[in-house]
Amino acid sequence: MNILVINCGSSSLKFQLIDSDSEQVKAKGLCERIGIDGSRLVYTPAGKDKIVNETPMPDHSKAVSLVLEALTDPENGVISDLSEIGAIGHRVVHGGEKFSTSVVIDDAVLEAVKECNDLAPLHNPANLIGIAACTKLMPGVPQVAVFDTAFHQTMPEKAYLYGLPYRYYTEHKVRRYGFHGTSHSYVSGRTAEILGVPADKLKVIVCHLGNGASVSAVMNGKCVDTSMGLTPLEGMIMGTRSGDMDPAIIEYIANTEKLSLSEVMKVLNKESGVFGLSGGLSSDFRDLEKAYNEGKVEGKRAFEAYSYRVAKYIGAYTAAMNGTDAIVFTAGVGENDPLIRSMICDYLGYLGVSIDEEANKKRGEEVVISTKDSKVSVLVVPTNEELAIARETVRLVGGA
Repeated sequence: MNILVINCGSSSLKFQLIDSDSEQVKAKGLCERIGIDGSRLVYTPAGKDKIVNETPMPDHSKAVSLVLEALTDPENGVISDLSEIGAIGHRVVHGGEKFSTSVVIDDAVLEAVKECNDLAPLHNPANLIGIAACTKLMPGVPQVAVFDTAFHQTMPEKAYLYGLPYRYYTEHKVRRYGFHGTSHSYVSGRTAEILGVPADKLKVIVCHLGNGASVSAVMNGKCVDTSMGLTPLEGMIMGTRSGDMDPAIIEYIANTEKLSLSEVMKVLNKESGVFGLSGGLSSDFRDLEKAYNEGKVEGKRAFEAYSYRVAKYIGAYTAAMNGTDAIVFTAGVGENDPLIRSMICDYLGYLGVSIDEEANKKRGEEVVISTKDSKVSVLVVPTNEELAIARETVRLVGGA
């Protein structure tokens, strides 16, 4: 069965068409600048060169329409007819406490997702638009929602509650939710396969390090803690997000800089992280690594603070699980930046971690980078959220 995987952002749409039997990607692509001048479709059919189509996309319905046209194009398409798409899997960012697993989408599910819009105002509405567009253009095709937050719903109360008046939780559902759940689930499961140990007998720390970054503690196949919170702003220092900080800083900056609350939040989300620490040099870790290697203080400052924060969370989650069997790096930075991995692992001598420097030089590959005598296994496992979404979709719709 062919599964179309859709990931809608506010002005973008990523997609993959996956053969669920072979788990091969038949085609993939990205619609950029939806609703903005200069929109384009970047489409790559398997085994062929990338095709770029610059064309107006006033809304997500048009974007989905262009994707379907590309997939069925007589020359570069990979299917002859839309009837060959058996189901659609959607990434949905926030499911709140309503969803602890993926679900087949119906009217009740759509309403429940809408109720979570306040928790993810930039993401959930876009996800719903993508679902509506697919419903309009492919009526009757089953659709599945796979939630970023679902994997983290196994966290115990002691991990997800904040030290706030309890009524904020009971009345407003203010708690830690966590994100990147599909990635953490896939990577922790794949780690168990690589190590040849059942997932329910492993303690794994997954470091999803990209422009957005999060760390999770996965014990016996279930998440027991994760670094992102009510929103993706908490936790790691990220590309442009501040991560953990004293909340009183918000009031202090607002007063000293004469900024509104929303303006301060923009600083924390868009102007902070390694971008802010590097003095605005870049939020791209490739640029920062180049600066670091050239001895520039901006690159050194950003890399050292970033790696230190990750190492602190690894230590915290080792304590949370009373030990760890494996530490895994994934996502754009985790998979492709040997320097960051090395800097983080330099803090882990107390765990008996020993790194094979030759193995650690590899980028974007599935590899064990710890030595054979290392007391904790350290791996690089490229994430595959699209495949995880496709698998969840097949699980729920079967051979529909």
